Amino acid sequence: MHALYNITVSLTKAVLPITGAFSPKMKLFVEGRKETFPILHQKLNKTDKVIWFHMASLGEFEQGLPIIETVKTLFPEHRIVVSFFSPSGYENKKDTPVADAVVYLPLDTPKNSKRFIDVMKPEIVFFIKYEFWPNYLRELKNRNIPTLLISGGFRKDQLFFRSYGGWMRRSLETFEHFFVQNPESAELLQSIGFKNVTVNGDTRFDRVSRQLEQDNKLEYIEKFKKEQLCIVAGSTWPEDEALLEDHINSAPEEIKFIVAPHQIHEEKIENFRRRLNKTSVLYSEKESKDLADFQILVIDNIGLLGRIYSYADIAYVGGAAGKTGLHNILEPATFGVPIVIGKNFEHFPEAKKLQNLAGLYSVATKEELSEILTRLTEDEKFRKRIGMIAGHFINSNTGATNSVNDYLLGNHKIS
Repeated sequence: MHALYNITVSLTKAVLPITGAFSPKMKLFVEGRKETFPILHQKLNKTDKVIWFHMASLGEFEQGLPIIETVKTLFPEHRIVVSFFSPSGYENKKDTPVADAVVYLPLDTPKNSKRFIDVMKPEIVFFIKYEFWPNYLRELKNRNIPTLLISGGFRKDQLFFRSYGGWMRRSLETFEHFFVQNPESAELLQSIGFKNVTVNGDTRFDRVSRQLEQDNKLEYIEKFKKEQLCIVAGSTWPEDEALLEDHINSAPEEIKFIVAPHQIHEEKIENFRRRLNKTSVLYSEKESKDLADFQILVIDNIGLLGRIYSYADIAYVGGAAGKTGLHNILEPATFGVPIVIGKNFEHFPEAKKLQNLAGLYSVATKEELSEILTRLTEDEKFRKRIGMIAGHFINSNTGATNSVNDYLLGNHKIS
């Protein structure tokens, strides 16, 4: 099976340049990987002590960030390398100051894995959440390089737990320790013989809780919102915007809306604005227009949403109206904001938990969305109670980073 996997990866490698001609995202995926080794050679010296963090994309970076910051504090003489699999992670974080080098992970071939690890010679490796690349893991095991999984999440339908998944189960033997988000993941690992497991939750809770300690002031948001109630729709896709538009159009004039699309495509943003019967303004126009005159502010920029949520009275978090995947509900929750999402969130345990606590509402139709948003806007006591539940949910789930910190110090794995 491993041989068949390697053949599949090689075929994928051959086909990818062709797909890049038709997809800007795939072009970044292909072209960006050509720069991986030049970047590593430029940023690293042969004598550097290196710690390697790998994550799939932007969301996993948020999970890994508290660990990166902790490791930098504990071991300031080491160089930090961060690798991404997807363009959405790399393109957004390639200049992050928390890392000494940020690269795309080369495709998982035996040759790439040997070369990549030869260049870095990492002393310890952190994989975030669910990235399991057999050749990289095999190479790390062969070299006895300590490897930890952070904020791991396992499901019973994964290959590891199938009768024919033995070759992938062997990949898991590389991990010195598994830090997982929930007891279900621990039980699944234990069912196939892995006892080196700690249930310590999700490091994203630590990440978002720190947002409260930062300066979240945004003067342009204050000019736009003034003292009016504000609904923030964050990381929206077209499916979310189709769900939202009727309520926005029928909402009372005194309610303000901020919409932050997940993808900044001018044509799609303008198409959405044309379907609205209220006045709207773009973030990019904030210097030339009086924001207070408008009812809708569309954020045609990235990297602002975490702070914008601090101004929300109600949050709609996108991604679950369609199949693209629910975005980060923890960012608004940390500010004690009641949250509404779409219907497709079966693979997001934090959303399920918050829904069970009545701090989050899921909707499937425009009518359901309008009903809950109307109640939240009109019933202040209800709104504050739901927000309080969301805020408490964050506070009661922090601490995952500390357990990883204690493990590193107790096991002296970094010289």
